[in-house]
Amino acid sequence: MTPGKPRSLSMPSYWFGDVTGGKCTPAGSHDPEYLSFRLDGIRTEMESFCPPAWEAARDSGFVSSRGEYIRVLREVCIYRAEKALALVAARPEQELIQMVHMRDQLDEVINLVTGRALEWHAARSPEFSRKFRALKGKRALEALVAGGSPRVRGIATGMMHLSEVKADLTREIEQMAGEVIPNCTGLVGGVVAARLLAAAGGLEALARLPAGTFQVLGARTALFAHIRSGSAPPKHGIIYQYRKVHGAKKGRRGKVSRTLAAKIALAARIDYFRGERDEEFLDTARAAVERAAGESGS
Repeated sequence: MTPGKPRSLSMPSYWFGDVTGGKCTPAGSHDPEYLSFRLDGIRTEMESFCPPAWEAARDSGFVSSRGEYIRVLREVCIYRAEKALALVAARPEQELIQMVHMRDQLDEVINLVTGRALEWHAARSPEFSRKFRALKGKRALEALVAGGSPRVRGIATGMMHLSEVKADLTREIEQMAGEVIPNCTGLVGGVVAARLLAAAGGLEALARLPAGTFQVLGARTALFAHIRSGSAPPKHGIIYQYRKVHGAKKGRRGKVSRTLAAKIALAARIDYFRGERDEEFLDTARAAVERAAGESGS
């Protein structure tokens, strides 16, 4: 394609070349790393920035066709995306997020398979059907190992092993959470803090959340049901798992949730910007939650 009239370029530098004396000199390479480095060096006010048409890159001699322009631009975008993802994956909170997801899925698997094994055992032993419904967790697995058929015993043994894996993982989560988000952990415990972190997607995102979002974080289903059908809005999400919330009197639970959410929002900011445990803050925050629960003070 024969180049037409050169396009007007208002900036001194673009990812594909530099403008000097009204003429654009093309970048010296199509290498994605080099072009990405050029992009990082470009500074402009986004309000006044107008992306140039691909013909500007052609007119400068950087590419010969629209297809080549798109190919080079695509390679640069992929390189930058991979680089950004590598930076995110290197953050310590990402491993903590994966660990808490794994723990929760182990919990789901153990509960689901144990429940199904109990149903199977009850179908084989009618005398067991009345009492098995009260059995939960380790007691249920021990009953199956002691009195189930060989296949049911094998399944129950496997679930007991998974329970041990979950317990070990829980201890590791508590330890890592204490290092990555020490103030959130000091306030609500490692597992709950790690679940809040996972729901937010990262420490920076967690630190930017307002207190009202912390209160209902993890209650997505109930929140959307409220928006769609006008049902009662959720009063709490993940923070309900914290003992001070689910153990509070019903009339005070909302107040405890609001107070705790406000304190967790502050704890997340301290964790992000300072990264150190603040005992003075934690003592004040715990006292505020206890007052909201009616446990001390007025």
